[in-house]
Amino acid sequence: MHGVGPEKPEEHTQTSTATGRAPASGPHRELGAFLRSRRERLTPAEVGLPGSPRRRTPGLRRGEVAELAGISSSWYAWLEQGRVRTSDQVLRSVARALRLDGAESAHVMSFMERTAPAGTPPGWVSRNLLSLLEALAPHPAVVLDPHWDLLAWNTGYAALLTDPARLTPKQRNLLWLVFRWQPARTLLAEWEPEARSLLGQFRAKAARHPEDGRYAEITEELLADPDAARWYGRRETSAFHPAVRNFSHPVVGDLRLRYVKLAAVDEPGHHLLAYLPDDRATEAAVGALAGQS
Repeated sequence: MHGVGPEKPEEHTQTSTATGRAPASGPHRELGAFLRSRRERLTPAEVGLPGSPRRRTPGLRRGEVAELAGISSSWYAWLEQGRVRTSDQVLRSVARALRLDGAESAHVMSFMERTAPAGTPPGWVSRNLLSLLEALAPHPAVVLDPHWDLLAWNTGYAALLTDPARLTPKQRNLLWLVFRWQPARTLLAEWEPEARSLLGQFRAKAARHPEDGRYAEITEELLADPDAARWYGRRETSAFHPAVRNFSHPVVGDLRLRYVKLAAVDEPGHHLLAYLPDDRATEAAVGALAGQS
């Protein structure tokens, strides 16, 4: 088999035990559940294995995934049970074996990330980042924290959507605006695919921090929406890609805006999300919209 051989549990566990396994933890349980959901959606034929009428459950067996990934059956079983952490090499092999797409593979590999070092105080945005935010006006732009809470925004952003200052602090969140602020469903010309993509990105982030109360709070609020609850239950995941989105604004009409996301190197976890006009008509409309705000 290509890939890697069976791993030695002693080399990768968090806590040594007689069996080499570690107690299940939140992130590892979430990773295991995600792998299991993807294993169950595959058929033997899709991966070149013979089928069997004696199969009682959908999808591949754990041992079959382990064979395809080139690891031991017991190690893969522990991985699904959230009992071990492993190397990126093994996770890449498992991702290939499960035929994961780019976003799903990125989600799996994200469990290898380390928590960012403590940065600036919560809710604080540097003068440099605020200056950049204002320099982008009239183009809409907003600063987000790791939970996608809105920390700062310019006049263009308030004119495009709604002024976050009018919302309660807990409502100042990108996911809340998309799912719980009703005008978003008509403002975003392609609301469903965009909403699903954002939810998939958020779910991937929240899964790595099950102990974080703010992620849990946002998730609870989102699950009150039937669409969000249905998609969240499917464990859909996605990754951010710069793209052009269409808006149908009640004041200035159709807009084509390109999403650009920048990470703040000196402020761990902070991102600047800008909405840049993709054509001259949108450029003029954004300017007119800002002038009316």
